[in-house]
Amino acid sequence: MALTIDQIRADVADVLGEDTADIPVDENLVDYGLDSVRIMSLLERWRRDHGVEATFVDLAEQPAVEAWAPLLGVTA
Repeated sequence: MALTIDQIRADVADVLGEDTADIPVDENLVDYGLDSVRIMSLLERWRRDHGVEATFVDLAEQPAVEAWAPLLGVTA
């Protein structure tokens, strides 16, 4: 099953303990409390559940949902 923007937002909200509606698609998620440990946690979840092949560096360089979407295989 492929990831969607909504699923990425929901997963980020989950690791941050926030409501999905509070997670923007176009802002730096570090400003919302996302750190390297949480990025690795997300990446491992997505690798396991969705076969994602992105690297930590890919995600850490541009920590925003809209920047991650193509790296994570979101097509729509």
